[in-house]
Amino acid sequence: MNVILLGAPGAGKGTQAEIISQKLGIPTISTGNILREAVKNGTETGLKAKAFMDAGALVPDEVIVGIVKERVARDDCKNGFILDGMPRTIPQAQALVDQNVPIDKVISIEIADQVIEERMTGRRACAACGATYHITANPPKAEGVCDACGGELTIRKDDAPETVRNRLKVFHEETEPLKAFYEAMGIVTTVEGNQPIENATKDILAALEN
Repeated sequence: MNVILLGAPGAGKGTQAEIISQKLGIPTISTGNILREAVKNGTETGLKAKAFMDAGALVPDEVIVGIVKERVARDDCKNGFILDGMPRTIPQAQALVDQNVPIDKVISIEIADQVIEERMTGRRACAACGATYHITANPPKAEGVCDACGGELTIRKDDAPETVRNRLKVFHEETEPLKAFYEAMGIVTTVEGNQPIENATKDILAALEN
């Protein structure tokens, strides 16, 4: 079962990828990780990617897809894999098709922008020990103070309201059109993202069994 998880930043893709990976015994492939690994291992596509990265340029789609193709050819992907953070754009999705990387199911985790903004802008992290909190879902005992070490809680740059809004804008412009791309292939299932984690997992597993 080769699966793609689609969803806006903060929709819970990473969390669900981890759970589904364990339940189905298939690896999660995060493009950021495999890019770093390919560069470190000095594979042919890794060296190509390194040349772009060293020049401060974006790694082109065909190189990224080449690295994904190398990764999914490994033994641990024999029974399937989960792609997290890839494809991000229609050209990347088309490149996967062109390079014969088969996809069986696409799960679109959907959640309103307003809910995502509340989720992400409410996150706080301890500057000292890195413990994470949420002002409504998991608040510290004392406002702005870490329960674990008494350090100061701060908002990460990624979670600042203007950053979150910008990331959502990019998602709607570049990544959301992928849903229609895969719907044309008849392989998309939509899952409600604004529900308890275990309920979303149940819905995803049910979709993968059908």
